[in-house]
Amino acid sequence: QVQMMESGGGSVQAGGSLRLSCATSEYTNNSYYMSWFRQAPGKEREGVAAIDRDGSTTYGGPAKGRFSITRHNDKNTLYLEINNLKPEGNARYYCAGNGNNRALGPLWDKGYNAWGQGTQVTVSS
Repeated sequence: QVQMMESGGGSVQAGGSLRLSCATSEYTNNSYYMSWFRQAPGKEREGVAAIDRDGSTTYGGPAKGRFSITRHNDKNTLYLEINNLKPEGNARYYCAGNGNNRALGPLWDKGYNAWGQGTQVTVSS
């Protein structure tokens, strides 16, 4: 069973920073796309950042300028650095792998079939 495991979430004040980590595997490291999604209470899951096999990145609207995704296949780790956290960033963050359908694009959750359990980020104002 493919497993991905997130860590690094926590409680932070607005304006603060966090770095989320996702332990991947040799299986998911072959993904064309790997990404981070988040789901806030009462809202649908949304894609925030994705990175392809060549290192090209794509960011969702709320993430532009504040989020940074990096991929280290040699360490089996995917990172998401979040700067200047805002209260709307209060959500559970998930990493996703096995995004190999390039026609679906990098930020549509239906394009992934490997998910972690998520890590909670709580932002206080």
